[in-house]
Amino acid sequence: MTFDERYRAICARDVRFDGQFVTAVRSTGIYCRPSCPARTPRAQNVAFFLTSAAAHEAGFRACKRCLPEAAPGSPEWNLRGDVAARAMRMIADGLVEREGTTGLAARLGYSPRHLTRMLSAELGAGPLALARAHRAQTARTLLVETDLAVADVAFSAGFASVRQFNDTVREVFGVTPTALRARRRSPLSGAVPAGISLALPYRSPLDAEGLFAWMRPRAVAGVEEAANDSFARTIRLPRGVAWFRIRADGPNLKLDAQLAQLADLGTLVARVRRLFDLDADPVAIDSALSAHPELAPLVARIPGIRVPGAADPFEMLVRAMVGQQISVSAATTHLGRIAEELGERVDVAGRERTLFPTPEAIALHGSEVVRGPASRVRAIVEAAEAVASDALPLTSSDDGPTQRAELLSIRGIGPWTADYVRMRVLSDPDVMLTGDLALRAGAGACGLPTDPKPLAAWASRAAPWRSYLSAHLWRRAPASRTTSGKRPNGELRDGTGVSSIGG
Repeated sequence: MTFDERYRAICARDVRFDGQFVTAVRSTGIYCRPSCPARTPRAQNVAFFLTSAAAHEAGFRACKRCLPEAAPGSPEWNLRGDVAARAMRMIADGLVEREGTTGLAARLGYSPRHLTRMLSAELGAGPLALARAHRAQTARTLLVETDLAVADVAFSAGFASVRQFNDTVREVFGVTPTALRARRRSPLSGAVPAGISLALPYRSPLDAEGLFAWMRPRAVAGVEEAANDSFARTIRLPRGVAWFRIRADGPNLKLDAQLAQLADLGTLVARVRRLFDLDADPVAIDSALSAHPELAPLVARIPGIRVPGAADPFEMLVRAMVGQQISVSAATTHLGRIAEELGERVDVAGRERTLFPTPEAIALHGSEVVRGPASRVRAIVEAAEAVASDALPLTSSDDGPTQRAELLSIRGIGPWTADYVRMRVLSDPDVMLTGDLALRAGAGACGLPTDPKPLAAWASRAAPWRSYLSAHLWRRAPASRTTSGKRPNGELRDGTGVSSIGG
C-alpha cells in the first residue's frame, strides 16, 4: 500500500486494516491501529510502520485508547513466503524465546547479523525487537484478560525477568503493568495459574459455524472433541502438553486452555490462530472472489469463509495419507484407532486424554497398526521415519517450494498430498487442487470448467486467493458425490471425493 492508500484507510477508520500496519503520530509520540477513534492526525505528522516493533524502535508508544497490540495479526505473513514472512511466523511461535536469534537465523539459513539487517530493512526492526513486541502483546492480553499474578504474566509472556517485563510494558504502553491491568473494564473471576481464558480477535466476517461443522466429523476420538459451537483437543507444545478449547461466545471466539507451562501460552495462541485462520482478511478475499460473476453467489452465501490450518504438521500429513480412498468417517475411525494404540495418554484438565502419535511411534510400530493397501502403509511409515530423523523438517514456517519438493521425494506422496499439506500446514492462501473430484464437482455446479487444466487456467484469475476459492468449491460440491478413482501420480483418491479427508 502507498502512503496515500494507508492515509485514506485511517481517515475512514477502516477496521479491515487493523493489524496490517500501525499509524505513528510524530506530534504525540503515539502509534495507533488504523481504526483508532481519535481525531485523524494531519498527513505531515504521520508515519506508517508494518509492525509495532518498528514503531517501538522509532521511539513511539502504543495508544491507550485503541490498543493496537490487541488487533488481529497481519495476513501478510501467510500471503508472503519470503524470509521476512517466515521469520514472523517463527517469532509468533516463540522460537526466539526458545532458541534465540541464533536459532532463528539457523532455521532460515542466514547468519544472525545478516538476518538482522534483512529484517530491519524490510520490517523496520530486527528479530530481537520483533520478539520483544510479541512478548509485549502477550503480556497486555494476560494483564487485561486474566487474574494471573504479575510475575506469572511476565514469565508466561516469555520475559527473562520481572524487571525486563516492567521496563518493556512501561516503554511500550507508557504505564506500569499494574496501571495497565487497572484499565480493564471489569474484574475477572479468580483464575488458577494453569487455566487461561482469552478472547481471540479476528476480522469480520467469520464463518465460525462452517469451521465447527467442518471439524465435527473429523474429530479423532481421544485427541479431539467437537460440537456445533466448540472444538477442543490436546497438543504437544515445546515445554509440555496442553489442552485447549475454542468456543463461540456470541459474536466472539474464546480460547480456554490448560498448559503444563505458562511460558507456552504465546506459542499456543499462535497455533490456534493458524488452525482457525483468524489472521485472514475476509473483506479483501471476498471482494476479490465476488468480482467474478460465477463466484459472487458463493461468497454471498458464505461470507468470511476460512481455510483451516493444522494443529501439528506431521499429524496433518498422516491424516491426509490415511484418508486416501476411504470416506471421512472411515478415515476418522482409523485415525482414532492409530491414536489409541500408538498415542501417549496424558492427564490434562482433570481427564485422561490422548496425544496424537509422534513420528517416532509411527515409524517404529506403524506397520503393525496402520491399515490399508501395503503401498499406503509403507508410504506413511517412510514419511514418519523421514520426519523423525529430520530428513523431512516439516514445519509451519517452511519455504513452500522446498517443502513441496521434499514431500514429493518420499515414495507414495504425490502432488495432491504435497499441495494439500502446503495449504493446511503453511496456511498458503493460493493453492488450487484441480485434481480433486469434489472440488471439480463444485466447480461444475458453479458453471466453471471441470477438467483439471481448464479449471487451473480459469482459477488463475482468483490468485492469490485460490485456497479460499477451493474452500468455496468444496462447500458447493453435491453432498451425494461419492465417485472414487486414482489421484494423479499414483495417489489414491478419497472415496468421498472430499479432499479435506480426515484432516
